[in-house]
Amino acid sequence: MIKENEKLVKEIIDDFKQRAESRRSFDLIWKINMNFLMGNQFCNVGYGGELEEQEKQFFWQEREVFNHIAPIYDMRFAKLSKIKPDINIIPATNEERDKQTAKVSKKIYQSVKNKLEIDAKINQAIKWSEVCGTVFYKITWNTQLGQIVGINEIGENIYSGDVELSVVSPFEIYPDSVTNESLDDCQSIIHAKAYSVEQIKSMYGIDVAGEKVNTYSLDNVSVGIGGLGFNGTVPKIIECTKDNSAIVIERYIKPNFDFPNGRLTIVAGDQLVYDDDLPYLIGKDKSRDFPFIKQTSIEEPGCFWGTSVIERLIPIQRAYNAVKNRKHEFINRLSLGVLSVEDGSVDLDNLEDEGLCPGKVLVYRQGSSEPKYLQSESLPSGLKDEEESLLNEFSKISGVNDLLSTGSISSNISGTALELLISQDETRLNASVESIKIASREIARKILKLYKQFAIFPRLAKIIGENGQIEMFYFSSSDVSSDDVEIENQTDSLQTISQRREMIFSLLENGILHNEKGELTNRMKSKILEMLGMGIWENAQDISELHIKKADNENLKLLDGINCAVCEIDDHELHVNEHIAFMLGEDFEKGKSKNRKLESIFLQHIRSHKQLMEVNKNE
Repeated sequence: MIKENEKLVKEIIDDFKQRAESRRSFDLIWKINMNFLMGNQFCNVGYGGELEEQEKQFFWQEREVFNHIAPIYDMRFAKLSKIKPDINIIPATNEERDKQTAKVSKKIYQSVKNKLEIDAKINQAIKWSEVCGTVFYKITWNTQLGQIVGINEIGENIYSGDVELSVVSPFEIYPDSVTNESLDDCQSIIHAKAYSVEQIKSMYGIDVAGEKVNTYSLDNVSVGIGGLGFNGTVPKIIECTKDNSAIVIERYIKPNFDFPNGRLTIVAGDQLVYDDDLPYLIGKDKSRDFPFIKQTSIEEPGCFWGTSVIERLIPIQRAYNAVKNRKHEFINRLSLGVLSVEDGSVDLDNLEDEGLCPGKVLVYRQGSSEPKYLQSESLPSGLKDEEESLLNEFSKISGVNDLLSTGSISSNISGTALELLISQDETRLNASVESIKIASREIARKILKLYKQFAIFPRLAKIIGENGQIEMFYFSSSDVSSDDVEIENQTDSLQTISQRREMIFSLLENGILHNEKGELTNRMKSKILEMLGMGIWENAQDISELHIKKADNENLKLLDGINCAVCEIDDHELHVNEHIAFMLGEDFEKGKSKNRKLESIFLQHIRSHKQLMEVNKNE
């Protein structure tokens, strides 16, 4: 058994090394992207396949960095971070119980969304995808989280467990082939990350031998930017070693002929920690699947890894830096001048140190020519044209343009034309927006599937309702019956708050939000205030919603054979509709097979509502 474990550990480590080698070219691309974003833009891949800094050819050479990649990255992140898709849960069937469980599932996701800070995690993932082109979410079930439900034999607390969501950088993921376009195409995935030996002890309860592990770090290094002898310091990504650490390798294998339930093998350092079936039923039709979700900035056909806009901007940034630096070198020649000196006529050392400063007494050899400045040409117009052309290329390739800062908008342009320009400017972001939406939908699906699988004990959750009130509720795995998650329809995901408010006011003016009687219901008022971002101003609950809840509670009591008296304050028409809808459902049919008097109990209750309804009409 020990030899088999050692053989398996060696197989896992060799597999990891092979995948790391096949992914090495992408690692270099990501490191270059990160360096260019931070301002270290005079680096390149050397012959040895490592990043190298380009040295100055002359001491006077200008090597300033004019970083246009950083503001483009900031602008894309600012626009993409506004994407907050609304999740809608579709009932499995039209039955009343499935509709109720769909509502409960949505409430569960809303409570978990706040607890796990999903919006903040999505923003963190956007940063990675915009730099490296790809990022991953990892959704697992942590048995050390949740509420305390008991104590084991050695006095340790037993927790109910809870969902755990983390953002995983592309540096930690190793697919079985880089030609697989999606996670569904992969048969196995390796997640490798360096941990300290103390962390490994806390996570798995084993002692592993610490060693030096290569990792990446941010450091300030002088790379010889500037000109005429001046050096600057810029941040750069460097490779460093992490002491007393070990790599934890998790290899996930999908269900296949050899492993019908899949396989998860975890190796920490050189020790086998776990080797068993895939634990999570989060795939299609409750199948076992990877706990990962991929999000890309720009999809690359035939490749597992996405592309970053930074990668496309790097050649433009190099050319722009070169043009600006050559321009400044030309200006230096114009301002400082170039002296023509006859050999042996002056003290060259003194002239090189001080130049022809104002008030200088210049002594030169009798009979020789005095030093003079060479005639310089004016700044070539081609440099300015090339600079403007490169600035336009930044906007074309990146797909974003700050229309207000460029000054290219005429004061006579109409509002409709301005909206059209903004819409066209944001069209190039649609691919990234769709990837964020798909990832958000998969996050919700996998969270609900994990609760369906592991939430055995009832647990308490809370959400902030539509009217700004805190709602507490209990749920367990039986309350999660639907994981059919859809993104609610949004005409423009990049709309600003002012644009959304203007659209709502336009709908109000045209009477579209009024009911058939031309009135604005309390529910619609609350919904409008919520869409305007002022939902907490409306604290009064919609009375219709309260009547619906009361009718639902009566249905459950009548189903158990408990008689419910009809009250004068009931909205009888609404109650009758809710009771009839419940009688047409599957739950009523099942209850009727157990209690033959159930139909008469419901009909008698409905007749009581109708009698009071007639009395109110006559009055």
